[in-house]
Amino acid sequence: MSPSIKSASPDQYPPIQNDEEALNLKVDWSAEEEARAKRKLDFIVMPLLTLGFFCLQLDRGNIANAITNNFMEDVHITQGQFNVGQQMLSLGIVLFEIPSNMILYRVGAGKWLTLQLFLFGIVSTFQAFQNSYGSFIATRFLLGMTESGFIPGGLWTLSTWYTRQETAKRVMFFYFGNQFGQASSKLLAYGILHMAGVENRPGWFWLFVIMGSFTIFSGFVLGFLLPDSFKNPYSSFLPGRSMFTARELHILRSRVLLDDPMKGKKKRRIGLGAFKKAFSDWRLWIHFLITLANNGPQRAFDTYSPSIITSFGFPSLTSNALASVGLFLQIPVSFCFSYVSDSLNLRGQTVIAGLCCHLIGYIFNRCFTDVDLRGVRYFGVVWTQTFGTFSHPLNIAWMSLACDDSEVRALAMAMVIMGANIAGIYGAQIFQADDKPLYRRGFSVNIAVLSVAVCLAIGRFIDDWFRRRKSRNAAALDVLETGSEENDEALGGEKGQSKTLVQDSPRR
Repeated sequence: MSPSIKSASPDQYPPIQNDEEALNLKVDWSAEEEARAKRKLDFIVMPLLTLGFFCLQLDRGNIANAITNNFMEDVHITQGQFNVGQQMLSLGIVLFEIPSNMILYRVGAGKWLTLQLFLFGIVSTFQAFQNSYGSFIATRFLLGMTESGFIPGGLWTLSTWYTRQETAKRVMFFYFGNQFGQASSKLLAYGILHMAGVENRPGWFWLFVIMGSFTIFSGFVLGFLLPDSFKNPYSSFLPGRSMFTARELHILRSRVLLDDPMKGKKKRRIGLGAFKKAFSDWRLWIHFLITLANNGPQRAFDTYSPSIITSFGFPSLTSNALASVGLFLQIPVSFCFSYVSDSLNLRGQTVIAGLCCHLIGYIFNRCFTDVDLRGVRYFGVVWTQTFGTFSHPLNIAWMSLACDDSEVRALAMAMVIMGANIAGIYGAQIFQADDKPLYRRGFSVNIAVLSVAVCLAIGRFIDDWFRRRKSRNAAALDVLETGSEENDEALGGEKGQSKTLVQDSPRR
């Protein structure tokens, strides 16, 4: 039985559980063989999952670029109605997140994630034909419904193919797809929106058609290449052809089971005990609240960043290109933060630093509303975009260390992803029409919300520090007790030996 999280060291994963299948396994491969198999896995699974996340972000975020091209006027909606549509997107994700993951668990990751790409690619494409508030609300809700479960499904898939220590790095790489999608959508929009007038259609029409079609094409890529699982290592469209040899599958599967034997137990449902354990753990709720406080302001700012840049005096199409700069800068910055987090085991510190930098961005934007220099105000936007997103995956990696078995970890992942989408519901209403174009009230709200996130992360870090100290003291006490017992045994042996020598010595 694994140790209680209250006494376990926060720097270490809990020990693996006893399981007959894992006890019968042994390492019968060389380090070179394992490295080759893992490298092959990295070049197959990771790019495909990242591609899916890239497409999801393209289809979710292209609406921010559309509103710089008279989208609201053409569809006859107000900014308040637009915000409701963004809420419907997040609501669709929240409502169907758990059912989506239940389907994934039953039919297999490869099949369900592939189908999801087709579904939200089709919905994204048909957004091009919306012409009223009703059609706008319907398509946003359908997009959320079809996208629901893809992110936690991707995270769950990573956890099945990799060991626990390897998963954190892959989670960050998976989120690079999100970051690259955010940046690319705005840069691509700059070119696509110039197609306004082709076939007498507005530029935003072609934005939805082209990006949605790319997602559908990517669905075919996953269908031909993404393996389902260890037990069914075939893609959806090539059911008789495995991407791995039998030897590679043996190595990859055995190493995962040796790391966590619970992954070898196929269950139709997660036990009630795991639910109780997860939802009664206050530490997991802290990570949930950090996500809730970080992602709401970030979602709001990402939606309106091209429009905010336009208010500085830049042309509307140019604003889309300029809105991509900070998002591209975010990719190397987030890589550096994740490298420090993993290599130096500074989980809490990197989350706090990321949240503080995100908070400083909104302070800049709020202060710069009184500055009449568009270059200075644009700097505030770039800073906020650079530090706005990556605290979320860092928080997920930190949270995973607070889970002492795979079932609780799966539930915790679902909790934190739902928190990210619930954040989108309230975040959609932060920037209001009566506050534009400066959005002073919106930036003030973001500052207050991010301040809460920073305080929560600091409190969680202090908790980890006390647990780490307690763990070191307990370890030192065990060493002292062990040494004392050994000394007692040694002294006892010396006393017995002395007594024997006295008894056996000749009398004078």
